[in-house]
Amino acid sequence: MFIKKITFSAIFALATIQGSIAQELSPEVRVQIATVLNEVARKEISIGKITIDSAKLQKDELILFANTNCSYIPFRENNVLEIYSRVRTLLTPDFSNCKVKIYADKKAIEDLIPTALRSRKEKGTISFTHKSTKPLTTRLSNPFAPTKGLVNRHIALWQSHGYYYEAKLSRWEWQRARVFQTVEDLFTQSYVLPYLVPMLENAGANVLVPRERDTQVAEVIIDNDNNRDTSIYSEINTDKEWQTGSSPGFAHFRNHYVDFENPFKEGTYRFTQTVKKGKENLAEWIPSIPETGKYAVYVSYQTVDNSTDDALYTIYHKGGVSRFKVNQTMGGGTWIYLGHFSFDKGKNPSGKVVLSNRSSKSGRIVTADAVKIGGGYGNIARRVSPRGIVTENRKSSDANAPAVSTKLPQIDYPYETSGYPRFTEAARYWMQWAGIPDSIYSESHGQNDYTDDYKSRGLWVNYLAGGSAAAPNDKGLNIPVDMAFAFHSDAGTTPNDSIIGTLGIFQTAANDGIFANGTSRYASRDLTDLIQSHIVNDIRRLYEPNWTRRGMWNQSYYEARVPKVPTMLLELLSHQNFADMRYGLDPRFRFTVSRAIYKGMLQFLANQYKQDYVVQPLPIDHMSARFTKDTEVELTWQPVDDPLEPTAKAEQYIVYTRIGEGDFDNGILVNKNSYRTNIPSGVICSYKVTAVNKGGESFPSEILSVGKAIQTKGTVLVINGFDRISAPADFVAPQDSIAGFLDQLDHGVPYKTDISYIGSMKEFRRNIPWMDDDASGFGDSYSNYETKVIAGNSFDYPAIHGKAILKAGYSFVSCSDEVIENGSVELQDYPFVDLILGKEKQTKMGRGAMALEFKTFTPSMQQALTDYCQKGGSLFISGAYVGSDLWDNPMANQTDKDFATEVLKYKWRAGQAAIEGKVKSVTSPYSVLGIQYTYYNELNAESYVVESPDAIEPATNEAFTILRYSENNLSAGIAYKGKYKTFVTGFPFESLRSESERESLMKSVLDFFDSPTE
Repeated sequence: MFIKKITFSAIFALATIQGSIAQELSPEVRVQIATVLNEVARKEISIGKITIDSAKLQKDELILFANTNCSYIPFRENNVLEIYSRVRTLLTPDFSNCKVKIYADKKAIEDLIPTALRSRKEKGTISFTHKSTKPLTTRLSNPFAPTKGLVNRHIALWQSHGYYYEAKLSRWEWQRARVFQTVEDLFTQSYVLPYLVPMLENAGANVLVPRERDTQVAEVIIDNDNNRDTSIYSEINTDKEWQTGSSPGFAHFRNHYVDFENPFKEGTYRFTQTVKKGKENLAEWIPSIPETGKYAVYVSYQTVDNSTDDALYTIYHKGGVSRFKVNQTMGGGTWIYLGHFSFDKGKNPSGKVVLSNRSSKSGRIVTADAVKIGGGYGNIARRVSPRGIVTENRKSSDANAPAVSTKLPQIDYPYETSGYPRFTEAARYWMQWAGIPDSIYSESHGQNDYTDDYKSRGLWVNYLAGGSAAAPNDKGLNIPVDMAFAFHSDAGTTPNDSIIGTLGIFQTAANDGIFANGTSRYASRDLTDLIQSHIVNDIRRLYEPNWTRRGMWNQSYYEARVPKVPTMLLELLSHQNFADMRYGLDPRFRFTVSRAIYKGMLQFLANQYKQDYVVQPLPIDHMSARFTKDTEVELTWQPVDDPLEPTAKAEQYIVYTRIGEGDFDNGILVNKNSYRTNIPSGVICSYKVTAVNKGGESFPSEILSVGKAIQTKGTVLVINGFDRISAPADFVAPQDSIAGFLDQLDHGVPYKTDISYIGSMKEFRRNIPWMDDDASGFGDSYSNYETKVIAGNSFDYPAIHGKAILKAGYSFVSCSDEVIENGSVELQDYPFVDLILGKEKQTKMGRGAMALEFKTFTPSMQQALTDYCQKGGSLFISGAYVGSDLWDNPMANQTDKDFATEVLKYKWRAGQAAIEGKVKSVTSPYSVLGIQYTYYNELNAESYVVESPDAIEPATNEAFTILRYSENNLSAGIAYKGKYKTFVTGFPFESLRSESERESLMKSVLDFFDSPTE
């Protein structure tokens, strides 16, 4: 755009005021200078118009005051330089010596550059730091600890709202509408719990959450005062006896808790002195576990004078023994999370928690109170206050008539618990169960749970930090909280499929604009800018180039204003907007967003502490497990570079081992990308690998398994080709009048589990507006799954296949599909191959701006399988989309179809071939009658759902149908015998419901492979 030069006389009307010259820019000039700012802004953000509100000339400095929209620009040294350079060109050479300053949000724009991104660091700037050297908890059993991550950092964060009691309706309800198969109260949890929290913990941080973090619905409390089942608390006394403390402790005497009842004030606790040497005192908590599974473990204790800072806790679980040090000088009188562990059903000394009085210093005090295992159901009961509800009713039909306060009739309402798992409930109820004072969780004194909930989260941060350097004048738990983060997905829709995108909120005015140690509250803006920038940049690079960056609001939102630590309130996207949710429901998107948030937090905190940082690596791939000797196994893998982060390089690796029906151990650190070990015969051994560097530990790899049969008939290679994770199927009608998600066609594939799905979408008409949270318009969804955890891709299927193979008398090894595609594992080394395809199929992300992922048979896989078959191999393939992915797909081509028909010997007949989940064997030269199979055809917690199996038919006279869907006799599986053999099913083998069914089918496959070829 051409902008003419502006003379000094055209700009200013001079007036001398106290030695300075105040000026007023003409409207024309304001527009032209604002144009520069708007052009810079449009490169990054989608905001309202930027204007120049006023200007003044003070000495030799021209000061321009832009409106608030200007402050939303993510300022960097390069764009600040560009702005000033372009503005100066608007002045004639006569004023080349005049300095220019542009202000937005009361700051010069160069001062809005995050300090972490400035090349020159200003001296004397106060950072928000603490001197704590011993964090709340320390994991001792990890074989590796990061040095440039988040060790010694304490992060408070929360995942928006939760199920709550609405007194006006005398019912429990969500705080947001059920829309697009989820509700915000659960949707944000699907980022925070499975992704963000583990990433921060893998970097070494202590993460504090004001809602239940365990989705396990069972809960066991073991306490010194009272146990409601057969769980046992016991003590071992030596020289220093355990004694009862003088102040209250936890006790679980009630079925539910009402009003302001506090379980941490109804019991006692135990204490003893620490010893450095000699005999030790022990406190043991042995739970009676209701069902075998994975449970969160929380401990509680009291902080007293002379509390120890290294209380030693040991957890005995299915994977072995894990040890922790807990700093009891902080965090007393609430639940302190240690980790998730697997336990066998029942009461077993091999599943317990033990506290020792062994310490690095003798004579201090260690305290013992209750242990909580599992998440459980909500036990906080609410009702309408006996005083009734004050509401506003109009006594006139005149809309302008004044409102009249009316008291509803008094009814003796009963107390009600939510009836929902505790992890679904709002923070207000967790806090009561966790012993947080009622002044924190119920500012309304029990009258309004809605306002109490959103207010309690910010107050909770200050209570955590109370007594520490972060909030030295507040009473609290003395935890040195470094920052806080509120994760939301704001409401709002667009009339078309445009993205609303990401908004950041912070607040600087509270407490005179400074934190307790003198740090400017603009540190919260730095935090907001860094996190928002990582999110938007990463989404644009990987998934959606047009992802919208909204503003950075400096506004007085309660959750941003109240915490006395640097805080960001994130509105990631709009959960009420279809275009946003096409991305928001995808696990890949959730991982990337969470990693971006973690990177922003890491960058911010490293800058506050003036430390270098390294980003933890991405998960490894190209993994294989093979026998090198009789019972010696070699694992190999490859690191994965992060195109978004140059520091995220793998330096070492941790190999985790699971023996038989146990769980994974604490891992062993290795320096290279291979590992050898010996295994026992007749037992399945499983492995997963993580990459580590100075910044922390990656997410785990897929799980590979091996098994050596005692009297082996041969070795089967199991290929894990099921990598897919994805959102549910979606559609947009040609006329754009209807759109939505079709999980009946394809529910998608959650990463391990889905905790946010509530039910299928039921309102597809775009023109139906939101009227109420009970009638949420376009996107309105059912609620029949909102208390359930849905199984997804566990990445643990070689063990399921291998168990049936071992039962049939064969040994097996396994590998990922990548090593077959790159040729590093030779199929010809194995007489039988089992390819797991699960729900693998070509899948888009969002609107499909990037290439499809997860093709069943890539060109390189097709070539490897063709070569194997031509050399006389025997190939078993199972998957729900083995036909439709090659035929019924926009990217389908004749080469794909020829591969299926000419090499694998089947052709596609129909998708969505059955809904009842039943298969029967039929007469053929290769099978016998009478065998029935059932697979998981509905959403459940045990296995991913197979909602759309394929019907496939023989493509040659030498191939026969050997399985049919019971409800309609469509062909469910074929077998081919010629110079080689194939056995292909249109449903996944691992989705069969019982072990006996899997053993039967695998035996049939292997017997068929073992029969003579032509």
